[in-house]
Amino acid sequence: MRTTDEPEFVRLMQAEFEHVRNRLRGMAMISRGIVPNLVLSQRAVERMLSAASQFMADETGEAMVGFVINDDTPEGLPTIYVLDTISPDETAVRRSHTFQQGDALQDEIIWWLQENWHFHRERHRGSEALEDRFDVPLRYLGDWHKQPGSMIQPSHGDHMTALSWLDDDDLGMDSLLVPIVTVGHAPIIGETELAVNYITVPMENGYDMRVDWWYIHRDVRKFQPVHPVVVPADNLPSMMKYGWHVVLADRLTDETFALANDGLLVRTLFYECDGEVPLEFCFITLRQDSSSFVLFVTQHDYPQRDPQAYHAPSVAGVNLMDPVASFQLLWEVATRIEDPPGWQWSSDKQLIDYLIAIEVEMGLRQPPIQIIPVFNHADEAIGDADDLQSDSEAQEHD
Repeated sequence: MRTTDEPEFVRLMQAEFEHVRNRLRGMAMISRGIVPNLVLSQRAVERMLSAASQFMADETGEAMVGFVINDDTPEGLPTIYVLDTISPDETAVRRSHTFQQGDALQDEIIWWLQENWHFHRERHRGSEALEDRFDVPLRYLGDWHKQPGSMIQPSHGDHMTALSWLDDDDLGMDSLLVPIVTVGHAPIIGETELAVNYITVPMENGYDMRVDWWYIHRDVRKFQPVHPVVVPADNLPSMMKYGWHVVLADRLTDETFALANDGLLVRTLFYECDGEVPLEFCFITLRQDSSSFVLFVTQHDYPQRDPQAYHAPSVAGVNLMDPVASFQLLWEVATRIEDPPGWQWSSDKQLIDYLIAIEVEMGLRQPPIQIIPVFNHADEAIGDADDLQSDSEAQEHD
C-alpha cells in the first residue's frame, strides 16, 4: 500500500543515489588522472604579468575567459583554452593578504564578449573566419589571483569558494580553473622535459613570476594540477574590444539621464546593425504623445566616433519592455536622419546635443537661447571711475 510520504522518500533516494554516483565518478577520475589539456594564449600570460607587476606587495587577480572543447572519443580529454583575462573595477580590495573582486564590471565585460562571440559564430560558421573546433560558446573559466610569499597552492578559503560556485545550480558550472600567481622567484636555469603544472615568466626586476595551474571538477571536489602549454595569441581567436558603455559607465549614465531629463522614454541594448562585430550599442527614444521613435546607434569606440540617428515610425508589436525585439521591429522600417547643416560631432558633446540639433532643423523646437553679455556706457563709466579711484589711492599711499 502506497503512503503519502512515498514520493518524497523516492526523491530523497534518487538524490542520494546521484550524490554517490558523482563521488564514484570523481574517484575514478582521480585514479585515472583525468584532467583536461590546458592551452594558454600568450596574451593572457602577458596580462597576468602586467597585473602582478603593478601590485607587487598586495594580492590581486582577474577573471579568465575562453573555451572548453570536449573530446567525444572514449579516452579523449577536454581541452581548455584561456584566451584573455579581465581586470576588476576600482572597487577591488587589494591588500598584502587579502583580495576581493570589485563590483559588476567583469560580468558586464564577459557578457559583452559572449554576445559578440555568439554573433561571430552565427555569422561565420562554416567559413575560414571560424575554425570548426572553436565553434563553441565563450565561457567564464575561473579567476587567477596572486598570493603572498611562496603559497603556490590554493588556500582552504579558495577551496570553499570553488565548491560553493560548483554547487550553485544557477551558475551551471561543472569545473573551474584556479591558477595561483607568486612573484620573486629566482630564474630557472636550463629546461626540463617534466610535465609540471606551472609556467615562469621573467619580470623587469630580474626575478620570475610563477603561475601554478589548478583544476577542480564538481565530481572530484579537490584541486588537481594541470599542465599548461603557452601558444602565440595569433594561433587562437581574439576577443572583441570592450564597448564604450562598459569602460565609460559614468558617461552612459549621464547620456541616459540627459535624454530622460528632456522628456524622453529611453531604452538601451546591443544590436548588430552593420553585419559585423563589435556589436553596436543602441538607444531607443520616444517623446510623450509622439507616434515615431528616434534611434541612436553608437560604435564601440564612441564618443571618438560620431553617433548615427534614425527615424522610425511606430509599428505593431513594439513593446519597450523588450528592447531587443522592439529595436528589431523599428530597425526594419528606420531611415537615416541626415546631420543638420553645420553640425559637427566632437567627443565632448552628448546624444542630447545631437537630438536638439536634429529637432531644431526639423522645426520641432526652438534653437537654444544664446546669452550674450551686454555692457552699457554707464557700466563702462562706473568701471572707469573705479579704476581712477584705485589709481589715486595707490598714489596717496606712495
